Amino acid sequence: MASDGPEDDTLPALRGDLLQPVDLERLEPATRARHKPRILLLYGSLRPEAYSRLMTEEAARVLRALGAETRVFHPHGLPVANSAEPDHPKVAELRGLSLWSEGQVWCSPERHGAITGVFKNQIDWIPLSIGRVRPTQGRTLALMQSNGGSQSFNAVNTLRLLGRWMRMFTIPNQSSVPKVYEQFDEAGRMRPGPYYERVVDVMEELVRFTWLLRDRTDYLTDRYSERLAAARKAADMDRRAAESP
Repeated sequence: MASDGPEDDTLPALRGDLLQPVDLERLEPATRARHKPRILLLYGSLRPEAYSRLMTEEAARVLRALGAETRVFHPHGLPVANSAEPDHPKVAELRGLSLWSEGQVWCSPERHGAITGVFKNQIDWIPLSIGRVRPTQGRTLALMQSNGGSQSFNAVNTLRLLGRWMRMFTIPNQSSVPKVYEQFDEAGRMRPGPYYERVVDVMEELVRFTWLLRDRTDYLTDRYSERLAAARKAADMDRRAAESP
């Protein structure tokens, strides 16, 4: 016979004063930002004719047509993670763009069944936090991959894992383009067809989710554990102040 759960509903491990019931007013902000959604695009190759770059640039064109403001980070000259100081110009550029963004697009070739080192190096330079600032938390994220051969989803699956680790809202749709060299013309533009249509689908979804979430990000990422840590820190500071002569 089904039951509503355990008979004992007490929560001895919980700080009840820090548990926040859903606030519908904060889920429906009174004022909405009206500026264009700010989207950062990253790609994962240094080849002169990198198809991941061409896919990224095509995605950026679609995003601008949808009313977004875009920035494409070019990874040429970005040092290997931890081989330079954070004030290195390319590192500072990447981190600044991540902070500027409200959504991101990640596109990596698949290499040896995974993402490329060029792409992973960019993510490794973006920490989960810089002081109290989190360069990726709460941003929306769209994923794409380019394949030199048959279609697979290894790269986008890895990117999805990274997006979760970076505390981003990764949209459900994604793009994986097989035999990518067949999908671009001599001018480097993506040919019409189902793979181009999927890229458009993904960008439409990204812009919609970015509009939906950006005014709610602070509330949606407000966590009990972090409120508890802040309360403990404040209590410790008060204790030390009271004990000081």
